[in-house]
Amino acid sequence: MEEAMRKAAVLIEAMPYLQQFAGKEVVIKFGGSAMESPGVIADILEDVVFLATVGINAVVVHGGGKKISRAMDKAGLAPRFVGGHRVTDEDALEIVLDVLMEVNAELVEGVVKHGGRAVSGFKDRRSALVVRKKQIPRNGPHEGSLDIGYVGDVVALDAERFSELEAEGDILIVPPIGRDGSGQLYNVNADSAAAAIAANLRAEKIVFLSDVHGIMADADDEESFLSSIDREQMDDMISKGVIRGGMLPKVEGCMRAIESGVRKAHIIDGSLKHSLLLEIFTDEGVGTQIVSGQSGRNASS
Repeated sequence: MEEAMRKAAVLIEAMPYLQQFAGKEVVIKFGGSAMESPGVIADILEDVVFLATVGINAVVVHGGGKKISRAMDKAGLAPRFVGGHRVTDEDALEIVLDVLMEVNAELVEGVVKHGGRAVSGFKDRRSALVVRKKQIPRNGPHEGSLDIGYVGDVVALDAERFSELEAEGDILIVPPIGRDGSGQLYNVNADSAAAAIAANLRAEKIVFLSDVHGIMADADDEESFLSSIDREQMDDMISKGVIRGGMLPKVEGCMRAIESGVRKAHIIDGSLKHSLLLEIFTDEGVGTQIVSGQSGRNASS
């Protein structure tokens, strides 16, 4: 009886969130080390199917994880860098696209295995994000920019096409593939793609699945975990080098999304079982939420 009452209490705690988010868009960025474990992938997709089941419009944006590096090694393509930035040439682009589409198909199939309805966010070139070729400013006295190949910055979303795809399934699974005005395809940073999609959809939330618990006040001290952080705190931590490395593009993506109208952004540990549900549907959460104003958690936010 006590166990049944505990379960009922969990449902009651979740009820305000279920009411608030029903019919809303939630964008989930999925990639990195979380994609290396079939068990973790299955757990995350189960959470995503739950979101769709309770009426939340779930959009999953994924990268290729280490599969891209392994595929390039197998093809004998050594990484090439210009000014510290990795170059995506024509050969590399084909491998990136092949891996992303393979991962996309696997995630769609995984959703179906959990009883959900999923649709690929890249059925044709018209489905791709609209991008411009990424420009990297050249350091030093010389003018111009560095050419890092087929890498794009997102500039727009074909909202009509996106709506068509969303209507085909409860869960839209999007690879970070872009196209320019001529139809040329580009590789896009998955964190940036997720932020751009959330901004264009005016999503209720964007959630970045990471391999760490969240943001730490001291990057080397897990006990300094921050449950909530606002823009002022974030800027200060970036300037001091506390937020750095792989966490930096996620935090920057969070702020871009919030500045474009997304209500809240979250960074959570994707390897923690049901972390997505715990972050969205409980008062305390399990990761770091990033907000535009004063930080803090409450049930109505």
